[in-house]
Amino acid sequence: MAERIEDAGRRGTRQLFLGLDSFFQRQLWPARVGLVVAALAIAISLTALLFSYASKLYGDWRETRLGHQAASMLQEEKFSEAAQTARELLGRHPDSLPALYVLAEAAEKQNLEEAVSWREQIARLFPKDLDNQLNFASAALRFGKLDLARKALDQVSPNDRDRAAFHVVAGWLARAEGNFVEQEEQFAAAVKKEPNNDIYQFNLAALQIHSSDAEKSARARETLQRLGKLAPYRAGALRALLSDAVRRNDLAAADNFAQQLQMSQEVTFGDYLLCLNFYRKLDEKKFRLSLERVKPFAARNPSDLASLMNWMNQNGLAGDVVKWIDKLPKQKLSSPPTSIAVADAYANAKNWSRLKRWTRSGMWDESEYLRFAYQAIAITQSRSGSGGAAHTEFETLWNSAEQSTNEQPELELTLARLAQKWGLEKQSEELWLRIAKNPPMRREALDALHRLYRANNQTGKLYDILQRLHESSPNEAPITADLARLGINLEQNTERSHLLAKEAHDRAPDEVNCAVTYAFSLYRLGRNAEGFAIVQNLAPDQLHDPHAAVYVALVLVEAGQIEGAKEYIAVADGGNIYPEEEKLLQEARTKLANAAATLSTPTSPAPAEVSPTPTASPR
Repeated sequence: MAERIEDAGRRGTRQLFLGLDSFFQRQLWPARVGLVVAALAIAISLTALLFSYASKLYGDWRETRLGHQAASMLQEEKFSEAAQTARELLGRHPDSLPALYVLAEAAEKQNLEEAVSWREQIARLFPKDLDNQLNFASAALRFGKLDLARKALDQVSPNDRDRAAFHVVAGWLARAEGNFVEQEEQFAAAVKKEPNNDIYQFNLAALQIHSSDAEKSARARETLQRLGKLAPYRAGALRALLSDAVRRNDLAAADNFAQQLQMSQEVTFGDYLLCLNFYRKLDEKKFRLSLERVKPFAARNPSDLASLMNWMNQNGLAGDVVKWIDKLPKQKLSSPPTSIAVADAYANAKNWSRLKRWTRSGMWDESEYLRFAYQAIAITQSRSGSGGAAHTEFETLWNSAEQSTNEQPELELTLARLAQKWGLEKQSEELWLRIAKNPPMRREALDALHRLYRANNQTGKLYDILQRLHESSPNEAPITADLARLGINLEQNTERSHLLAKEAHDRAPDEVNCAVTYAFSLYRLGRNAEGFAIVQNLAPDQLHDPHAAVYVALVLVEAGQIEGAKEYIAVADGGNIYPEEEKLLQEARTKLANAAATLSTPTSPAPAEVSPTPTASPR
């Protein structure tokens, strides 16, 4: 019984625990499911985080690897492969600086214009960084984007604008704009900031050696002679010194520089042409021997052959070129650039029949527009070009020339120069007006229009061109003076013209054009005594230019300097002055005549004083 009870007790206890287990299982099942779900969620989250982290690590590793690959390819000068790898990196990270730097460097090494956009993006990411802004400006300058270059320099903070590097880039921009005065100022500022920098010294000296200021040119000569002993500057310094010696007629120095240049490892074919300039001035026989030695060397390369022919054309030797042409194989002459030089030789030699035959057929590739142009010139310059049919043919050919440029500014520039050279005023004016819209060529176009309108006395158009020149080069005092003087003469924007006259004089008080313009302005303002003081401070030999003499005569006659006024009126009478200046000269003559009449009119002696009639005293 006891066993049964014990056995029953065990069975009861087991059943109790089984029941409790079943109870707890029933009670804990939802919680267990929740735990499992939570665990799974945590696992999934951890997996996602780990995957994301791993992906980021891989992405970072991949970007770093691409960056290293691109940089390595760039260093190995595999520019296309480097750019392709950098573009892949840029696709992953649009603002990746390593990728942008590689793309910019690769484009610049390959001379691709897209370098400008890459430099611009880098500058946008670092607007306060001077180096990046200057790199952007330099790239823009390199590809003729002057407006972008100006924009980049305008972004430079005022604190960085007195850095030498800024002055250098600003100087090159001024040169590209044709503002040589500002270029010199900027280069001088760079040297002042870093006087021991040889590159800055070279830039300034190569510019100032052409200066009319004897002190500046002498100082530049000394600098270039010093730099000529250093390998990086030797060839450039010798070229500048040789040109300067030929200009000054220092033939002994020129001979020395010419020999050194020809022995230099950096000598180019252009240097041989520079030496020919000297030898022609030194001795005709030696020049002819040197020319004959250069000819076979030039004939090996089409570019050198065209260069030598062009040099001969420009130096009055077109007849020699025509004779040389007959001795050269035709295949060396039939395509550009040599075919263009041949056409130019026929034109300069006025051999219109051969020029017509030369340009009547053939294909000059991208220079086809010049074939049409030279053919048109041959028609209009020859005697047969005077009839109506010839004029129609000329118009047709010239229109074909213009259309063949496909509105490419570089080709239009060449065509405009050709039209100007051969006196095609209407055609050249139209071309120059179009070219003036292109920033890198604007200055040359405006200068050409200035000469054209001045020669034809089209003062209204001339005033507009001077305004545009002043806008593009506001610090160039002679242009400011020209604008002021013409404005006063034409009574255009008179108040502003007087202010511009003072501005030009303040900037360049010793420049004769600026001085006489300001003296004339003061004369018109009724302040002639101040104008007379300005004229007195100028050297007399500076004032004997017929144009300057007109204004000096006016000021002198108003100041009562009769004899001096007569002298300068005589100087102006002997010169080819402008119509508006002729009116001023007539004004001076009238004033002189009036003054002379006043001085020569005899004055009556004062009447004797009449004594009063005495009256009788009353007695």
